[in-house]
Amino acid sequence: MDGPDLAGQTVLVTGSAKGVGRELLLSTADCGARTAVHYHTSADAAREVAESARDRGASDAMTVQGDVTDPDSVDGLFAAVESELGPVDVLVNNVGDFAPAHWADLEFETWNRVLETNFNGTYLCSKRALPGMRENGYGRIVNIGYASSERGLVSPKNFPYFVAKAGVLLFTRMLAADTQDNGITVNAISPYVVENSDEFPDDLPRGRPASFEDLAQPLYFFLDPDTEYVSGENIEVDGGWLPETV
Repeated sequence: MDGPDLAGQTVLVTGSAKGVGRELLLSTADCGARTAVHYHTSADAAREVAESARDRGASDAMTVQGDVTDPDSVDGLFAAVESELGPVDVLVNNVGDFAPAHWADLEFETWNRVLETNFNGTYLCSKRALPGMRENGYGRIVNIGYASSERGLVSPKNFPYFVAKAGVLLFTRMLAADTQDNGITVNAISPYVVENSDEFPDDLPRGRPASFEDLAQPLYFFLDPDTEYVSGENIEVDGGWLPETV
C-alpha cells in the first residue's frame, strides 16, 4: 500500500528518535511531509532521524525537545514546531514508557512515569494540537495503544501500562466524538509484539512479531484523505493474537 500524499502537511511524532516512533515518522517522510522529530533526551539519535527523513523525501525536517508529561514543555515544543514548520496537521502520540515487572515491585516513581508518559502525554499533546487543527478545519491524531487493552487485558506484570493504554483508547473515542464537526479524525493503532520489542513470547502469532511496515499500513490508512469518515477507531496489529485462549 502506497502512502498518502502528505506534501504541505506538518507531522509531529512524539518519541520519534528511536523505535516505533522513528519508523512511523520516516513513513510520513516517504510521503513528503514536513516532519518534526521529537525527543526527550536522545538528541543525537533525533538528529540522525531528521537527516534520514530529508533523505527519504521529507519536504523539511527538524528536531524538537520536550517532556510530554509537563504542560509548559509541551507548549514549548509545539511552539517550536509551529515557528519552523507551521501548525501541526498530523500528531502521532507514540511516547509511552514500559515497565515489565510485577506491580508490587515497581517503585512509585516508575508506576507514575508509565501512567504519565502513556496517558497524560497523549492528553497534553492532543489538547495543545487541537486549537490549530480546529482553526484550520483539518487534523489527524493517531494514538498508540496496546492490543486487547480495549477488552480489559490485565496482568500483575506491567499493570500500569495496561491501565494507561486502556485510558488512551477511551480518550481516543471521546476525542473523536468531540471533534466530529471540526474536520479532525482521532484513531488508534494497537500493536502486540513488534520487531524491536524487549521481550518475545514463545508462541508468536503467525510465527513472527509485527514489523514496522505492519504498523505503517494502518497509519497510512488513517492519514488518507479518503478516510475522513473513519474516527474513533482502533486497529489492532497483533496477527490474530487471542490472549483469552484457554
